[in-house]
Amino acid sequence: MGRRSDHSRPEIEQMLLSEGHKHLAEVGFARFSAREVAKRIGYSIGTLYNVFGTYDRFLVALNTRTFQLWAKELRAELDACGGDRIRCLVESYFRFARANRNVWLAIYDHHLPADFVMPEEQDWLRGELTHIVVREVAAALPEAVKPQAPTLARSLLASVHGHCVFDIAGSFALMGQREPVEMALARVRDTLTMAARDGEESRAQ
Repeated sequence: MGRRSDHSRPEIEQMLLSEGHKHLAEVGFARFSAREVAKRIGYSIGTLYNVFGTYDRFLVALNTRTFQLWAKELRAELDACGGDRIRCLVESYFRFARANRNVWLAIYDHHLPADFVMPEEQDWLRGELTHIVVREVAAALPEAVKPQAPTLARSLLASVHGHCVFDIAGSFALMGQREPVEMALARVRDTLTMAARDGEESRAQ
């Protein structure tokens, strides 16, 4: 029997998110069970749906929690970074994915319905991570090409992500590639160098 009067709605929401994130980290997306999460905190699955509305909204909230943790760790690593901040960005990406494999993969394994509308608050919280990367990419670019930073940062994220997926899946190891972080960093540096050169050429014309 669910303890329907033991906690307020906000308290139940936080309990579900905390236990849900823990369960997701333990078993991964494929074996994740919303019913198990509700059971662990002593409530019924109906309570979970009363709080979040749908399974997809619950997963979105859990994945947003991962984004928040990721952004927090990235900020801390950049604060402690003594020099090469682009290297810090790339290494931090891989470090987080390796240390939080199941919850990191769940971000990309959870496919939302085509008509799903991301709640504004969730969208804003998720965007913090990208804002950090955009700021660091802009700082690494000459003044003339800084306006390209948002687009460039997203392209670089996609490149680093691809390398990271191959690393997590073991594909690079099968190919005999032992330095995926260095490979990803090299691609990022190449792109930044090219963008800077194009900016200088445009200014000279």
